[in-house]
Amino acid sequence: MRTTTYPPPAADASTGRARPDDEPIVSALYREYHRPLLAFAIRLTAGDRQWAEDVVQETMIRAWRSAERLDAGAASLMPWLATVARRVVIDDRRRRDARPREAGDGPLAGVAVPDGLEGLLHQVVVSEALKALSPAHREILNETILRDRSVNEAAELLGIPVGTVKSRVYYAVRALRIALEERGVTA
Repeated sequence: MRTTTYPPPAADASTGRARPDDEPIVSALYREYHRPLLAFAIRLTAGDRQWAEDVVQETMIRAWRSAERLDAGAASLMPWLATVARRVVIDDRRRRDARPREAGDGPLAGVAVPDGLEGLLHQVVVSEALKALSPAHREILNETILRDRSVNEAAELLGIPVGTVKSRVYYAVRALRIALEERGVTA
């Protein structure tokens, strides 16, 4: 068994905690128990060395805070330090499980975000294609498709026969399709 190389700590009467002049005690603890405690913490953290280093650091801070309660006559303080380290790991796990996991930017990088630009481009192309139509075709598409009027309503509004409205709609849609294809838009 290992004998400890640190002197018994002197507690501050006002706080009940170790005084700042107890740093040699903590330094001796660190020198003596850092490696075995780190190996133990690495096993507790499933190989996460950074987390294990944090656990060792927190364990040493708690040892410093509790320096007046440490048994200087004990053959080894490793059981006490191991218990503290295990509790630190348990507290960390509980803290992590209490919050939802952070998603990060990785999964969001591949998600397409609609920015409205594509819709705007379609509007511009359709507007340009409509300008290429004759005024009669543009007028009939405006009344029937854009204003969502029936053939009978459009005929009444424009003062032309229903049959003329039907044929103009047919030829206007056909001309619009050709105008769009010329601009690179396909169905």
